[in-house]
Amino acid sequence: MRNALLVAGREIGSYGRSLLGWAIGAAALLVEGLWFSANGLTGSRMSADVLREFFNGASGVTMIVAVLMSIPLLAGERERGTLVLLNTAPIRDIEIIVGKYLAAFAMITLITLVSVYMPLLIFVNGKVSLGHVAVGYTGILLLGSAALAIGMFTSAVSRSQVMAAILGGLLLAVMVTLWLVAKVTEPPVNGVLSGMALHHQRQFPFMTGVLKLENVVYYVAVTYFFLLAATKTLEARRWR
Repeated sequence: MRNALLVAGREIGSYGRSLLGWAIGAAALLVEGLWFSANGLTGSRMSADVLREFFNGASGVTMIVAVLMSIPLLAGERERGTLVLLNTAPIRDIEIIVGKYLAAFAMITLITLVSVYMPLLIFVNGKVSLGHVAVGYTGILLLGSAALAIGMFTSAVSRSQVMAAILGGLLLAVMVTLWLVAKVTEPPVNGVLSGMALHHQRQFPFMTGVLKLENVVYYVAVTYFFLLAATKTLEARRWR
């Protein structure tokens, strides 16, 4: 665990020195702000509806941010030739993966928490439960965690950052749109596909302030699966 924290510290320092990390964060907050303004500051709508729409937009932005954050973690190291140094260091592959994951997730969490002022603005002219806000942000962070793990897996299997971005975007799109495929399939396949979808059925309860244990378990399981897959990919490449 100590080595993983050292890797995380190194990555966080890298994000702090990189313009890319700041640019991604600024762009994410700008898009979320515009989305909030378009849905919450125009017309007369129920506060709960405005908050739900904000979380809907923020969840989409968070998925994109997660993939962008994950691209350079392994594919970028491979392009620069620095992944070899990590592979020859006295550190296990799982510690590399966990350390990089923790660093990127910390950045995603920071960006997400900075946006909390937006739903708080609803308190000025409306009624919003703090529990609703807390559950909504919990869902966004769980979704971001899963999307980050997916991106790290594609970064691990890719030789370049461009390939990692393409594969990450495609895999994420497939997992998000499984609920659409479920609509044109028969039982019990449609139920399985709908349950596997990354966003629609799993994220909607969070948006409405409903915390379901099964959805929390789902996102944790997806995160674990793809981080494990990324670790196994690194291990396989190490012994080639």
